[in-house]
Amino acid sequence: MEEITYDGDSNFENIPSLKDKALRINLNKDIYGTFAEIGAGQETVRQFFRAGGASGTIAKTMSAYDKDFSDAIYGIENDRRYVTEARLRKMLNHEVDLIERRIVREKHPNKIFFAYANTVATIDFAKKYKGHGWVGIKYQVAPDQEYNDIVLHIRFKENDARLQQETLGKLGTNLIYGAFYKYNQPKKLLRYLYDHLDKDQLEIDTINFAGPVYQNIDNRLMSLQLVKNGMTDAVMFAPDGNNVLPAAVLYKKNILALRGSFRPVTKVNMDMFEKSYEMFIKENKVDKEKTQVIFEITLSNLRAEGEIDEQDFMDRARLLCSLGQTVLISNFQEFYKLVEYFSQYTRSRMGLAMGVNNLVDIFDEKYYRHLSGGILEAFGKLFYKDLRVYLYPMKNKDNSVTNSENLKVHPRMKELYKFFKYNGKVVDITDYDNSILRIFSREVLKMIASGEDGWESMLPEGVAKLIKEKSLFGYEAEEVMH
Repeated sequence: MEEITYDGDSNFENIPSLKDKALRINLNKDIYGTFAEIGAGQETVRQFFRAGGASGTIAKTMSAYDKDFSDAIYGIENDRRYVTEARLRKMLNHEVDLIERRIVREKHPNKIFFAYANTVATIDFAKKYKGHGWVGIKYQVAPDQEYNDIVLHIRFKENDARLQQETLGKLGTNLIYGAFYKYNQPKKLLRYLYDHLDKDQLEIDTINFAGPVYQNIDNRLMSLQLVKNGMTDAVMFAPDGNNVLPAAVLYKKNILALRGSFRPVTKVNMDMFEKSYEMFIKENKVDKEKTQVIFEITLSNLRAEGEIDEQDFMDRARLLCSLGQTVLISNFQEFYKLVEYFSQYTRSRMGLAMGVNNLVDIFDEKYYRHLSGGILEAFGKLFYKDLRVYLYPMKNKDNSVTNSENLKVHPRMKELYKFFKYNGKVVDITDYDNSILRIFSREVLKMIASGEDGWESMLPEGVAKLIKEKSLFGYEAEEVMH
């Protein structure tokens, strides 16, 4: 039975049942490959066996549950861990190599090979850790073509191991089907991973596409879709521009986060980062070697005219990465949600660097009406985690400077603000560069758009050059007009 669903791009369209998806793969006489599943039973391949007609598709299915056996087949990981991306990729490569060696191409000129693998940890007995895993497929779409691969990381949300196993089986079936039949529409392929699944069963927080059919795909853009589609709350990019697993970057780290629109990143942003960083690493309980700086752009800052301007997002991420920064894209409008998110991965001290306007916004009650405990609940979540705010001052039109001593919050919030200020939760960045305080990214953006001169000097070294070279923020198109 097919479900009918609304597809944002088109109108209404049919979702094939899991059985129909598996059967379509099974009845394709050219698709042939291996299933290797560790940690949650053989849940994906079960869908294909049950659909019928699997003998022409499934070369082998295996589940090397015993660690010694698994090591004997796939080798030993340096970190002795089994639920890792490196492990998954070893599994995929090993199984594809075996098929290539064992199946004679001359005899089967039209076969397209694949290996599907997952390595997961389901919920523990104490139900303390919900479980997570890596899932991937390495496959061809033509017999003489190089292999493509799709690799993703999942976090389970259900509280029952059996339900998690079933969820994994559905996801795996959707992935294999999408890989073969939707590879030319990767955004749809991504959305269809949740066919017959709900967002509260499973989170996908990292995905990477590679290979000839995906050579024009920017994985950062695909990551943005994960947040945009509500599949995860946040995605992260390393300075080299590639997607990274947030858990791997943030685990047990001291975190200093800067939120902004960074449209584009200015000298003020970098001064705020450098000065707050100097203060942060001098704090007790902060280990410089274990400190991670995060530049965060919230999705509410990415929405232009109500829709997310993807090109604009790419421009900002690229500039920040070019400055050697790690970028987090989140859908946390409120700061306390960002701190809660970080708290999943670390108990170490955290810092937030922000401008005066940001801090005044935090003390606006309208952001917390949905919480039963209102602003006090939000502040409990924000500040109890040993958190400190590093406040960057603001220069006013009359050349006076607003900082933590003289900023104005709503009269009802005054005493609450004083409490946090008195307890050292809000500290001023005093060693700021006075000469750049009047730089605002929105002014820079206007100057770029209108072809005015002089904006280059407002940006960190190399950024203006990149904007011109890559025609970011509509630079070149506007230049042609003038």
